[in-house]
Amino acid sequence: MKTVLVTGGAGYIGSHACKALASRGFLPVTVDNLSTGWAQAVRFGPLIQADLADREALDTAFRDHAPVAVMHFAASSLVGEAMQEPGKYWRNNVLGALNLAEAALAAGCPNMVFSSTCAVYGEQDGVVLSEESLLAPLNAYGSSKRAIEEMLRDFGASDGLRSVVFRYFNVAGADPEAEIGECHRPETHLIPVMLEAIDGQRKALVIHGNDYPTHDGTCIRDYVHVTDLAEAHVRGLEWLMDGRGSRVFNLGTGSGFSVQEVINHARAATGHKVPHRFGPRRAGDAAALVSGSKRALDELGWEPRHSSLKRMIADAWAWHRKGGYPG
Repeated sequence: MKTVLVTGGAGYIGSHACKALASRGFLPVTVDNLSTGWAQAVRFGPLIQADLADREALDTAFRDHAPVAVMHFAASSLVGEAMQEPGKYWRNNVLGALNLAEAALAAGCPNMVFSSTCAVYGEQDGVVLSEESLLAPLNAYGSSKRAIEEMLRDFGASDGLRSVVFRYFNVAGADPEAEIGECHRPETHLIPVMLEAIDGQRKALVIHGNDYPTHDGTCIRDYVHVTDLAEAHVRGLEWLMDGRGSRVFNLGTGSGFSVQEVINHARAATGHKVPHRFGPRRAGDAAALVSGSKRALDELGWEPRHSSLKRMIADAWAWHRKGGYPG
């Protein structure tokens, strides 16, 4: 059984990637400091509780488990926080990735699948974004991810590090079997916040701005099911294991939904109204972000098969009603 080191494997997306890896015969070894992840989400392989700043712990993990590749998810990722505390994002994201890349290369592990973001594109309204679109991030989150992409290219040129970079859009949904799912404390993502408002865990969903240049004034995003995202990461790993070179892929559906449209779909999917109110815009938010994912389809054979908005909300609702992780 080939081992893959998964940083952030106790988190939302990382834990789903671990399940996908295990289903394909890989052993996912999670490295996570549990600052935002959940030990209960690590169900498909061992957990090493460590921070990416701890080079000695990384060296030990590579030595003990001899992974064939790394999947790198661990990062600070809140847009609002990134606007207020940029130093945290440069320190955690960039320095952590640097430590990880150097440890991987020192251990003779030259394959990395990197979790980037559509935030590297910034605000380009009315444009379906491709991998060749201008990179113009609006905040330290997007800027730090762009810097890591550039770092990986530099290590590729100097040391032969091969990387698959995924710039994905808004991730939603949960494991269809409700074994794992999305659980943040506090929760900031639209769909789980909306579900908390439905069941009374919060008074109302706050919509950040209703004066954007969109058809209903609320932000538009491209939503992709977390299970589809996990599948793409396994395909990216297989791409590298087949000996192919470094590549960047967008992951999305090519269709955007406004916040108001998501609320309307939630009522249909759950049978409940969504209590909501409008608040001011959130600094660093683009009006519209929609992906073009033709490269992922053509080269990886990847399709977002689970990513209808109805399915994403229904799976998230099933996980939410289960109660999430204890603690």
